[in-house]
Amino acid sequence: MRGDLTNKDDISKAVRGCEVIFHLAANSEVRIGSVSPEIHYQQNVEATFNLLEALRKAGNVKAFVFASSSTVYGEPSKIPTPEDYSPLKPISIYGASKLACEALVAAYAYTYGFKAVIYRLANIVGPRSRHGVIYDFIQKLKANPRELEILGDGTQTKSYLYISDCIEAMLLGLDKAEGRVEVFNVGSEDQISVMRIAEIVVEEMGLRNVEFKLTGGVDGGRGWKGDVKNMLLDVSKLKGLGWRPRYDSEEAVRLATRSMLRASETVKLARPYLSSAAERTAKPSV
Repeated sequence: MRGDLTNKDDISKAVRGCEVIFHLAANSEVRIGSVSPEIHYQQNVEATFNLLEALRKAGNVKAFVFASSSTVYGEPSKIPTPEDYSPLKPISIYGASKLACEALVAAYAYTYGFKAVIYRLANIVGPRSRHGVIYDFIQKLKANPRELEILGDGTQTKSYLYISDCIEAMLLGLDKAEGRVEVFNVGSEDQISVMRIAEIVVEEMGLRNVEFKLTGGVDGGRGWKGDVKNMLLDVSKLKGLGWRPRYDSEEAVRLATRSMLRASETVKLARPYLSSAAERTAKPSV
């Protein structure tokens, strides 16, 4: 079924009979938090609380999987950053909302007796991405193939993981987790800069002589308020269970770019057929 995590009736119906719940829903647009912090509170913290309350009342859930974020670490002094790093000091409202959700998940798991597995994710990319730097670059270059605006100073350097690697990690962690509450980092073992991502997107789109225009950014070259400039997770805990990413950050970015471009071309080709089919089935207006 489809529903809304801010609608308690929807959630009650959705959790009925479930033994394992994967909670991946959130507003993951970090930039929104600096202008509308209530969005991250409502769609992340409040939505997670609603779901936890529903499963508490249902009483049938044995395991709860939560997609958290590398942003809970803020700007750690230790890179790569392990799961036991402290103190956790997020610099964005989004990161704070995910940390609040982690605390709720852990407390409910210990209080009501189900297993919780929390994944702190790096930048996860794939064909269905509809936000983030790769998607933004593609849309900007489609609008103007001669120029690309890059938020920040271009040196922001982070870990990117392809979606298939992420799914494998989450399924393995759920299967192998032994504690009441387990926390796992999920990411690639290397990093890539925003500037290099721009170059890859241009290459995959077959463009030449594109002028890169850096905005300069805020707070020392960040793309926006709350943008973490340097992120790399220590994934040795999951590797110890037998998981290893198949793709490094550059390969993940290139694969995601190709798959997004293919998906957009497929939609473009299908549009005339979909339009004519809609016309054939449309009811006359009154």
